[in-house]
Order: sequence, then structure tokens, then C-alpha cells
Amino acid sequence: MIFPKTNKQIKGTYLSDNKTKQLLTRIKQNQIAVINHTDLDQIAADGLIEKKVKAIINFSNTLTGKYPTVGLKKVLKAKIPVFDVIEKHKAFHELVDGYDVLIDRNKFTIHFMLQNDKTVTIPMKEWTLEKWEKKNEEAMHNVGYELNRFIDNTLEFAKKEKEFVLKRMDIPPLKTNIHGKHVVVVVRGNNYRKDLFAIRSYIEDYRPILIGVDGGADALLEDGLTPHIIIGDMDSVSDKALRSGAEIIVHAYPDGKAPGLPRVEGIGLQANIIPSLGTSEDVAMLLAYEEGAEIIVALGAHSNMVDFLEKGRKGMASTVLVRMKIGTKLVDAKGVSKLYHPPTHWKNISLLGIAAITPILAITIINHDMIRLLHIIWMNIKMLFM
Repeated sequence: MIFPKTNKQIKGTYLSDNKTKQLLTRIKQNQIAVINHTDLDQIAADGLIEKKVKAIINFSNTLTGKYPTVGLKKVLKAKIPVFDVIEKHKAFHELVDGYDVLIDRNKFTIHFMLQNDKTVTIPMKEWTLEKWEKKNEEAMHNVGYELNRFIDNTLEFAKKEKEFVLKRMDIPPLKTNIHGKHVVVVVRGNNYRKDLFAIRSYIEDYRPILIGVDGGADALLEDGLTPHIIIGDMDSVSDKALRSGAEIIVHAYPDGKAPGLPRVEGIGLQANIIPSLGTSEDVAMLLAYEEGAEIIVALGAHSNMVDFLEKGRKGMASTVLVRMKIGTKLVDAKGVSKLYHPPTHWKNISLLGIAAITPILAITIINHDMIRLLHIIWMNIKMLFM
């Protein structure tokens, strides 16, 4: 079926996924992203903007107003229209990648094409910056309540998860030697590109062990760096990163189940497993600590309530406990960029000297008076040593 189109309509092919980060690995420019993402976070928003999608259709609430988040605002400011399906609809599980969709702004409906020329029509609402501002004001009023719940959840689960950090983590033998070295743990969190750029000189001078947490491995590759170790549940790291030669560690559930292992083995690679509570970035930091790292630099890591609420977590018990255990060995990348000043290298000085003398040589070549002056100076120098 081919949909007609008017100026108040948007037509295109769509791709859908229940996990936005997985959709971002497949979607192409000018396609329509169909997601199921409550409170669109900043990382997902940045990814959709980079992919230059034509529009976003969300089968969940892009902004609930429970807490402040700027994901929706960033997408709207990038001129990407966002539409929320008004009611939960089973059609999400019937969608077929690459088929057509027509968004009718006049009738506030979305027409999805399914298999066998079947179509389904769903009511929707469109977001605007004005609507975001109104909802964001509501979120600012609610943040105190959410913070209270978040703290209670964190404390409650900290009591249950304290054994997670009190005993040594079960770490398999590693090929990568961490003892006595600096380690940078890279997470694809907010502003990770900016932070990675800021500490590039530090990385070049100290040659730290680079640990990519899932998509953090791709962040390193994007910056021309190769991870030594990749840790995670393998749901957002690319095949390219997994094939980069890094040592692969799959973060498994405490009972040993590792849903990410078949993904690694499916592309012909081997991996170790670490069963553990907490997030994959918690596991990465504990690994570095227990293997004797001198300094652990956290880059892009989740560290506040909004970060964790955007990840769908209602508390940060494991993260608090891990940071308590690591203590002063843990440094934020932003702190490194402010405190570390790279030394001046002789190579840089020599290049500066060459750059300075080049115009003098050029003038000398074309100016006969300058040639005669330099000849007189040279003769005087020779007479001094005769």
C-alpha cells in the first residue's frame, strides 16, 4: 500500500525496537524511529539526532514529568518531530522493519503498514517545545518526591547488596596486566565524547589500561583508541568493537546466567564471565580495583539520580557501595582534565622552531641584501675561531 502525502503529513519507512540503543545500531538517515522508551534520555536523544532520523514515534511517554530530563528538548531543537501513541497498543509487536508509515498531523493519527498490505491506524499526540516546557515545570516540582524515593530505595538495597563489595569478586585469570597501572573505565554516558577529548593527552602520556563498558568500547574506537578489555552484557557494543582484539568479559547474573555470551560466541569469539550484582560499570571499576590498579579514571559513568532514573533504575545502591570501597583511587575524568597538564615535548619545540625559521629562510632566498648580510656575519664568526 502506498500512502498519499500532504504538507501536514510525514511519510517514510520505519524501524522499531523495544531498546532504543539497539535500534540506533540499525537505523539509517531519514528513516522513522519507532521506540518504546519512557522519559527519553539524553544519550538516546543524541544518538537519534546523530542518525538524522526523519521522525520519532514513541509507544511510551517521551516525557512523564516525574523528573527533569532534556532528551525530548534536544530532539525537538534539532527539528526532529516527536509523536507519542496515546494508548498502549499491541501493534508495536506486529511492526515490520522497512515498511511504510504515514503520520497525519491533521487527524492526529499514525497509519502503520504491516505485512500483506495490512494497515493499522493509531491515535497520537505531537510534542512541541511549549509542551516540553510545561511538562518540565511539572517535573521540577516532582523532583523532590522522586529524590526521596530514590534515596530510600538506595539505602534499602544497599543493605541487601553489601556482600557484593565486602567479599572479593570472582575474577577469571586475565591476559591484561592491570596491577600498578592507571585504568580508564569508559561508559557511553552524558558528555562522554567531550570528556574523552579532554583527557586525550593524559591517555597518550600515561598509556592507561582502557576498559570499555558495552558501548564505551565503541566510544574508544570512535576516538582512534583500542580497548584492552570490554565488559558488559553485550547489548549495545558493536561487532566491530568485539572484534577489535580486546579481552571480552560478559557480566552475568549472580546465578551465572549470561544472556550476552551467545552473542559473543555467535561471531566466533571467546569470553570470560563474571557473575555479579550491580551495573556493568560497577563491575568494571571493581575489577580494576581488585586487580591492583593504581588509579581508576571514570569517564561517562552514571553518578546522579537522573542518570540512574534514565537507565530505569530506582536507586544506585551498588554504585554507592563500589565508590565507598574504591575510595581515593577513583577519579572522575573531568577532574583529570582540569588537574593534568601535559609536559612540553622536544618534538613540539622542534616543530615550533622549524615553523619560526621557515619565513626567515624564505626571505633570505629572495633578498640579495639579506644574503650579503648573512655572508658578512658568517665571515666574522670564522675569523673568531682562526
